[in-house]
Amino acid sequence: MKVVVNLKAYPCDPVEVATAARDVSEASGVPIAVAPQAAHLERVAETGVETWAQHVSPVEHGSHTGSTLAEAAAEAGATGTMLNHSERRLKLADIDAALSAAERVGLETCVCANNPDQIGAVAGLGPDAVAVEPPELIGTGTPVSKADPDVVTDAVEAAADADDSVAVYCGAGISTGEDLTAARELGAEGVLLASGVAKADDPTAALEDLIAPLE
Repeated sequence: MKVVVNLKAYPCDPVEVATAARDVSEASGVPIAVAPQAAHLERVAETGVETWAQHVSPVEHGSHTGSTLAEAAAEAGATGTMLNHSERRLKLADIDAALSAAERVGLETCVCANNPDQIGAVAGLGPDAVAVEPPELIGTGTPVSKADPDVVTDAVEAAADADDSVAVYCGAGISTGEDLTAARELGAEGVLLASGVAKADDPTAALEDLIAPLE
């Protein structure tokens, strides 16, 4: 199981969370990536943790003010990127172009989607992974694996039908080891989470609790 911690724009210390993730990952052998704000990518990467961008833009070098260029993210130390998070939606054509941008620089990719039908559509574009995240559950502390487990199993099936090499992650409301275990039992190969770690008083303890069932 892979764990991707999205720091969003929360007022946390990205280096503190990254250091905690690095230490817990090294001690447990569980792969943990941290996705900070673009301006913090280099600082986070310098900790040695696996570092992801929260987004890369569907553009090449040129007149694209305000864009997050895949080349810039990779140069800052990112090795992966999320795309199409529910807070940063893209059209399908732009997802395809953003995947091409990530591929140019060798970034691992995970495309988020709301439901199994969307999962099937984006899995067909050939990302490394897709993540099913019903937006109404994001930040609630209620994981989709509990609220509607069929969404996860149907997403796994939809991704396999489109491209069985694409991994399926589970997001929205993930915060505990029980949530991670439930996601794995439903067929997910990883989880995305944010507030459960980014807002935690003790990020190390939060991550240790999360991955405890995997040890």
